[in-house]
Amino acid sequence: MKRSLFCLILVHIMITCFSPMVLAQENKAIAVFIDDLPVVFDTEPTIQNGRILVPFRAIAEALGVQVDWDGDTKTVNATDGKINVRLQIGDKTAYCNNTPVSLDVSPIISSGRTLIPLRFFSEAYNCKVDWDGVNRTAKIFSPPKEMSVTGFYALGDSRTSSWTDLFGIPYPETTVGNTDVVNQLSLGWYSIDKDGKLLTESRTGWQRPDGWEDVLKAASKYQMATEMTIHATDGDGTLTSLLNNDTAILTAVSNIIEEASMYHGINLDFEGLGFKDVGEQLLATQSAFNRFVQLLAEQAHNLGLKLTLTLHAPNSVYKGYDYKALAGYADRIIIMAYDYGTKPEPSDLVIQAVEQSLKYVPKEKLVLGISVPNENPDSLVSKVGIAKRYRLEGIALWRLGLLTDEMWGTLKATVKVKENSEN
Repeated sequence: MKRSLFCLILVHIMITCFSPMVLAQENKAIAVFIDDLPVVFDTEPTIQNGRILVPFRAIAEALGVQVDWDGDTKTVNATDGKINVRLQIGDKTAYCNNTPVSLDVSPIISSGRTLIPLRFFSEAYNCKVDWDGVNRTAKIFSPPKEMSVTGFYALGDSRTSSWTDLFGIPYPETTVGNTDVVNQLSLGWYSIDKDGKLLTESRTGWQRPDGWEDVLKAASKYQMATEMTIHATDGDGTLTSLLNNDTAILTAVSNIIEEASMYHGINLDFEGLGFKDVGEQLLATQSAFNRFVQLLAEQAHNLGLKLTLTLHAPNSVYKGYDYKALAGYADRIIIMAYDYGTKPEPSDLVIQAVEQSLKYVPKEKLVLGISVPNENPDSLVSKVGIAKRYRLEGIALWRLGLLTDEMWGTLKATVKVKENSEN
């Protein structure tokens, strides 16, 4: 009798204590992430018969899939150019490239929005889907996406050697190593002074190493394009002096063009412009940089060389970059969307930088710069995910020599590297 009474009391306590928790859990909103980035819906996802249903347009756009809604037949048509999916409201048969697929739950209309089965739609486009029932969170990981991957190649010590990190073995030997994840090298070997003299040794540490010719030969062997990178900062006014001196500008452009004949292109990395400038002074700084870039671009393009600009992000403190004008001169723009003050870099600020850049730069020209020291293998998923979601030309890694094996693994799982048309 006492045991029965005890059991009844225990059951009562469990019902009283845990029922609200279960109810709260069931009422918790469903969160959906693609490549560790949240997907925002205007209608809440729901669960029916154990299957998650989500608004089709938001999930499709986040995956880079084009969708059309036929209101007459209440049909969703989706395609990424290779895979075509068709679903109809109330129909448990979907079609993937015209092959019928049975669904556990049919698409529905809720609050005026069409909701489709999340797992079926995602897996149709070769995504991996994980469901965390406790936290009511769905995580989708998209397949590797084709894009360019630029690696900044600069000096390091024996522990952070760009050569060893890239080729998988100490200099001067080579193996494939990680060259299958990089299709372009930005060789950080140059700086410039206020008179336009090209420097292969600079006070900022950028210099051309002994055996630099071996790097060019190895890059060619593994089908990687190369560009000479000219790095300078305006902390001491070097760039301001250069950009406001017509003779120095002509000298600088001439020296760069002469050296660039050994490479496939030029990467101009002039940092620190416009830090304290406002009003007319800021416009003057932007205009001076525009003139330099325009002249360099004309000379480079005449020789069949491509010009890349590595720029501070629009939401940084450096405002000396007129993205609209520069996008017209450059073949690519790498935005340094990092150094926001926390590690890993906050995805919301990186996204803000991308969205502000895309107001002026076509996505086919925009490259997301990633600061490797500020990331880890997991956070790298979301940074690559941003490049995927916004269909950017690619990513740029600062720098080779700092990536861990786990980071290379992340890249190999998320990126399909573009083949270079020529080397």
